[in-house]
Amino acid sequence: MSTTSAPERRGGDWLDQWNPEENWDSGRAWKTLSITTFNLTLAFITWFLVSAIAPQLSFLGFYLSKSQLYWLAAMPGLAGGALRLVWMFLPPIMGTRKLVWMSSVLLLIPLIGWGIAVQNNQTSYSVLLLLAFLAGIGGGVFSGFMPSTSYFFPKSKQGTALGIQAGVGNFGVSIVQFVTPWIIGFALIGGSQHFVNADKGIDKQVWYQNAAWIWVPFVLVGVVLAFTMLKSVPVQARGVKAQMDIFSNKHTWLMTLLYIITFGTFSGMAAQFALLMKNIYGTPFGADGIVAVQYAFWGALVGSAARVLAGPIADRVGGAKVTLVAVIGIGLSALYTSFQLSPASVDDFSKFFWGMLAVFFFTGVGNASTFKQMPMIFEPRQAGGVIGWTAAIAAFGPFVFGVMFATGNAQFLYWLGTATCIIGAWVTWHFYARPGAEKPS
Repeated sequence: MSTTSAPERRGGDWLDQWNPEENWDSGRAWKTLSITTFNLTLAFITWFLVSAIAPQLSFLGFYLSKSQLYWLAAMPGLAGGALRLVWMFLPPIMGTRKLVWMSSVLLLIPLIGWGIAVQNNQTSYSVLLLLAFLAGIGGGVFSGFMPSTSYFFPKSKQGTALGIQAGVGNFGVSIVQFVTPWIIGFALIGGSQHFVNADKGIDKQVWYQNAAWIWVPFVLVGVVLAFTMLKSVPVQARGVKAQMDIFSNKHTWLMTLLYIITFGTFSGMAAQFALLMKNIYGTPFGADGIVAVQYAFWGALVGSAARVLAGPIADRVGGAKVTLVAVIGIGLSALYTSFQLSPASVDDFSKFFWGMLAVFFFTGVGNASTFKQMPMIFEPRQAGGVIGWTAAIAAFGPFVFGVMFATGNAQFLYWLGTATCIIGAWVTWHFYARPGAEKPS
């Protein structure tokens, strides 16, 4: 990356020059990674807040059908994917500093909105859908944060750096799903709600607004850190048009397919996991409506941890080889789990659960390895754009999975995933992993 001078229009928050391949300031790079990762984690918490709240709304007096609940959980995915198509162009225009602090401010809108909405079970479904859409801001920022961070690291470190950032950021999914059942059990802000499960004779007081309000102070801290401590790399790209050249490269589309298989599956399953468990295994499994959420966080936790751990491995052995293993693993795990969706009793839950954890594990591995591949395949500015683009398309995972589950096509979705993995394995081997491949990465 040659960045010898900054455009005249850029202010003091832009570095004069930055070339990580020749003169790497590791201190600034790791500081940038730490602050943006902190904010990215909060973004993922916001994005998946709805997945932790939606399964419980019927117990709080909201009269919503299963289909409506699936659509509600799917809406942040639709928004996240759409907004990533905007955020992907922002890093070389806004720079890391403005991008991170301004994006983090926007997270306050859905957090405060949900904190207010859940306190009134007369809140209309259209308002809930709007708030679910706004939660997608947390998904959208990923396509800005990741490329802007990649500019700070040499290629030899990008698998590790992006694996850490995305993996720790992905922990936001498991954090919100783990914290929510606990945080709603006592008063913080506002009055309580009636939690009623008539079938089980459960009637208690809960404070579901806590699930949203608890993150507001952390977001404010993240905004201050980004505003006061970050700088921007002078990567040259004036406007959106200059960045469109990535779409004439076939490898943009091939890597998009691979990231759909990995992150599309991770995000889609993470958003729907609690509802899927609750609807497959019913109230005996989720007796008070909370047990499903307590299990759901494991999926995102396993996938996120795998992403962090797989980054350094991809740096060492090559991203393509790791991606090949991941894609095959996802396909086989999905095929196995597809036969665990019609249990004879709740005793069959362990088969489904372990199958899903295998899916999450291999998606996490593939999420890290594909992000190692992209900086090896493309030059730095293009790599940032491709990272943003592939992340944008894969972020539609929660929406697509939600629609499929809402229409009762769960098993077909798993089989479709297996078939797609077969194609993805061939693409990975032919173009990137085999001896003499076109783009070894």
